Amino acid sequence: MKKVAARPVPKDTLMEALGIKIVELDQERVVATMPVMEATRQPFGMLHGGASVALAETVASVGTFNLIDQANQRAVGLEINANHIRGKRDGIVTAVGTPLHKGRTTMVWDIKIMDEEEKLICVSRCTIAVINA
Repeated sequence: MKKVAARPVPKDTLMEALGIKIVELDQERVVATMPVMEATRQPFGMLHGGASVALAETVASVGTFNLIDQANQRAVGLEINANHIRGKRDGIVTAVGTPLHKGRTTMVWDIKIMDEEEKLICVSRCTIAVINA
C-alpha cells in the first residue's frame, strides 16, 4: 500500500470546502477522510447525503486518475449511486474505494464510507469515464 505523502488539498475546490483528504492510494485501493462539520451537514445536523456522494466520487476519480496516462487523459464522473445506511452527526468518515472494473474508457469503483468504529454509513458505486485531455 502506497501511503500518500502529506500535501496540500487543491485550493478553491470541493475537496477543500468539504475537508476531504486522500490518505492512501495505490492501484487497488483509495482511502480518503472527511470531517462531519457545518459544511458537510444538512440542516437537521446529520451528514448530508450529497457530501457522502462527493466523497465517494472523489475517491473514484482520484483512483482512476492514478491508473491512467495523466499527461494525456482525464478522469470524469459518468454515473454514481449511493445508499445511505446510517446517519452521523460528528466526527470523521472514511471512504475506501476499490476498482471493480479497470477498462480503457471507463472504470467502475465500489466505495464504502464508514465511521470511526467501522460502521457502514454509505455504500456507493461510481463509474468514471476516461477521456482524452
